[in-house]
Amino acid sequence: MAEIKYEIKKTLGVLSESPKGWKKELNLISWNGKKEKYDLREWDPEHVKMGKGVTFTSEELRVLRDLLNDMNL
Repeated sequence: MAEIKYEIKKTLGVLSESPKGWKKELNLISWNGKKEKYDLREWDPEHVKMGKGVTFTSEELRVLRDLLNDMNL
């Protein structure tokens, strides 16, 4: 399996933290040298290991924001 390269360009916020110190974060990340995307996933404290996550373009994130704003939480 090919190595995945990433560079966290900006940490936008932390949603939660597990007892083991892993944090669920929203970051702006460049994957394999490509244009940055918004990324939501769990990271170990050193940002070396990661959990499964989801990435969004700016437009997708705007749509998600609008969907969340329309929800009665």
